[in-house]
Amino acid sequence: HPGTVSTHTHVCRMNLPAFQIEQVIGFILVLMRVGAIIIMIPVFGERVVPAQVKAGLSVIVAGLIYPVLHVNVGDFKAGSTIELLIRMGGEVIIGVAIGFVARIVFAAVQTAGELMGFQMGVAVANVVDPVSSTQISILSEFLYLVALLVFVTVDGHHIFLASIIESYRFIPILHGFFGAEAAREMLNMTTDVFVTGIKIAAPVVAVIIFVNVGLGLIARTVPQINVFIVGFPLQVFVGIMFLGIAMPFIIALIVHEIDGLWPEIRRIMSIMTG
Repeated sequence: HPGTVSTHTHVCRMNLPAFQIEQVIGFILVLMRVGAIIIMIPVFGERVVPAQVKAGLSVIVAGLIYPVLHVNVGDFKAGSTIELLIRMGGEVIIGVAIGFVARIVFAAVQTAGELMGFQMGVAVANVVDPVSSTQISILSEFLYLVALLVFVTVDGHHIFLASIIESYRFIPILHGFFGAEAAREMLNMTTDVFVTGIKIAAPVVAVIIFVNVGLGLIARTVPQINVFIVGFPLQVFVGIMFLGIAMPFIIALIVHEIDGLWPEIRRIMSIMTG
């Protein structure tokens, strides 16, 4: 009956929630920071993970935490549109800075793999990294996958899921500030890439150096031996053998670096507090 259809239509319209423009903008701001963190952190932010999964997870997490954030709608009414857009970009920068801390650890692991591969003579055997879509050493890819497994095993991803909530306690919405001090702190973190990479690669690199010194002495004392033919397979064999021996040390160092992520995240968030 026409009247019945009209009544049902009216009832359905009455049941639809009414969102104010301030609430919509507030949710978008939360989504921008949450999405930036999820895209940057390992496991969830890898390129092999479909974009639909990242977007869906970002919307779900933002929808779960938005009701408990108590967003002040007055912040959206004050100021110009340009200022609001700038602060929206600031929300993205906050998320990128938090995720950047984790990327430092994995970049250090890949640097260690490059150092090992160069010393062992297998640096020319490169593979395509599905994460960065670049040519990297086989050892870099191997150590990266090991670090990724360790990261998941020790619940490293929980640190960043917790940091999403903690970031709003340190930096309320539209109150983040990325200044010179924050940029300097992130620049200082990049030095840890080389320091940690050298620590991870040190056992294998040191052994290969001793092997090269021994081959040099052999070449001087027994010139009849072609050290180039003997040295290459020997370096590869010794390097892989000592990599296996040093693997517990490498894993322990990776776990130590992952455990230190939370203090680094807290420090970068405290610096970006506007």
